[in-house]
Amino acid sequence: MDIRPADMQLCATILRNLETCILGKEEEIKRLLIAVIAGGHVLLEDVPGTGKTQLVKALAKSIGGQFRRIQCNPDLLPTDITGVSIYHPKQESFIFRPGPVMSNILLADEINRATTKTQSALLEAMEEGHVTVDGDTYELPRPFVLLATQNPIEFEGTYTLPEAQLDRFMMKLSLGYPSESDEQRMVLSNEGIHPSDRIQPMIDIADMIHIQDQVLKVHIDDAVGKYLVSVIRGTREHANVMLGASPRAALALARAAKASAYIQQRHFVTPDDVKELAPFVLSHRLLLRTEARMNGLKAEDIIDQVIQSTKVPVRLER
Repeated sequence: MDIRPADMQLCATILRNLETCILGKEEEIKRLLIAVIAGGHVLLEDVPGTGKTQLVKALAKSIGGQFRRIQCNPDLLPTDITGVSIYHPKQESFIFRPGPVMSNILLADEINRATTKTQSALLEAMEEGHVTVDGDTYELPRPFVLLATQNPIEFEGTYTLPEAQLDRFMMKLSLGYPSESDEQRMVLSNEGIHPSDRIQPMIDIADMIHIQDQVLKVHIDDAVGKYLVSVIRGTREHANVMLGASPRAALALARAAKASAYIQQRHFVTPDDVKELAPFVLSHRLLLRTEARMNGLKAEDIIDQVIQSTKVPVRLER
């Protein structure tokens, strides 16, 4: 596949645009963009005030897409997300009024505050790209990306995301606190508006669709594909894991690795692409055994062990 320099410049432009909004988080922003151009959904889990919502808003502005936001709470109904059919007396028929899911970038803020019934309304949209309301199916616009946030330290009034929904998120990311120097820059800034309010569109939706189509054409060699599958299967066979990564996880890791190669102006995937993204694609999908959790083991530790024990294929000449 011939990757045009102009297309690569589009990704670089978006990255620079987002880096002006959230200081000192270049790698985190890069991973978010990797997920988006790979057509995946992202779960942003972090403490309040680290810029999760502002980053999502800045991303939506950068790609010129239609942006909608859902503030999740226990009173939120499934139809508040998908839309509802309303009877029109004059036309003597039902008219579908689309919900916020009919957008390019959907922000589900504090998704774990919605009930499991409401969360399940997103499953069809996340996996199949459409929603069903009153027996009728409605296609979502392309691209459709769900970016959900949740607070990992607050449990009162929250609901645990089911495994089936977690498996539909391509990545789970965390921004973390800024460095001391970046936080000082934030405090000493004399601007009266948030940096995300100054973000301007860098591309349009047609450009994003073109980029996503090109990402799918990035080549994965047989040896690299075998290595990726070995990592996935290694999570299932690990003694401390009760539920390992699914075949959906393997496909998500492959797409993410392709997007990583694309951003780095390569037309082929390397084992390093797989290794660098595996913790962010797989960690939220693993369910550890009780004794492992009691011993302080985390999913990231398991993934690191699997990667260390999996033989890396030799680099192939291109």
